[in-house]
Amino acid sequence: MDKTVDSLATAVARVEDGMVVMIGGFGGAGAPIELIHALIDRFVATGSPGKLTVVNNNAGNGRIGIAAMIDAGMVAKMVCSFPRSSDPRAFTERYQAGEIALELVPQGTLAERIRAGGAGIPAFYTPSSYGTDLAVGKPVAEFDGRMYVQERWLKADVALIKAELADRQGNLTYRKAARNFSPLMAAAAGFTVVQATRVVEPGSIDAEQVITPGLFVDAIVEVANPQQEEALIRAGVAYP
Repeated sequence: MDKTVDSLATAVARVEDGMVVMIGGFGGAGAPIELIHALIDRFVATGSPGKLTVVNNNAGNGRIGIAAMIDAGMVAKMVCSFPRSSDPRAFTERYQAGEIALELVPQGTLAERIRAGGAGIPAFYTPSSYGTDLAVGKPVAEFDGRMYVQERWLKADVALIKAELADRQGNLTYRKAARNFSPLMAAAAGFTVVQATRVVEPGSIDAEQVITPGLFVDAIVEVANPQQEEALIRAGVAYP
């Protein structure tokens, strides 16, 4: 099945108000900037309120990418590990104004919650956060003399991720650290959208090199020269 679509706008057309959206990236590494900006264009053009729950490692930088989504008022809640990074103005301003909610999750726990969502595991135990405010209200249990906190899976309606190479059937590879959360998110989402630097014919990628199988991918759009978050921030770019 050919899963390529003809435009970024078509790729993000499945995202609706109130959805949970996972967005790949570790800082700028693997951040699907073009998909995020296309999503902003969609919501601004339609006047939709958004009210999205966004799952990412951080809460955006500068005035582009996820930070631009927050500036546009599209995000009701962030689920992340690092709400403050190099330039967290967008999130900080909204959070201090009481206009956005935050669910803070330790980074390893965040990755495991997403993995559990893709694996169909509704809950697991981890020692991370035990005895802190993050564990308040959560079940705890003792295993082998150590206390653990129960954490629930994380699943999403849609995932937006960035790949280096994709074939038309959705098999993906990633560029080095850009891999980060993306394979986990692709498995944990009901609908996975991919921007790929290059799209090739089926069979062109060695099966041993495939990181995300096409089973987990629903739409692919080629973005031959993707923008890098850090370069945009250094240039002082604000989107839109």
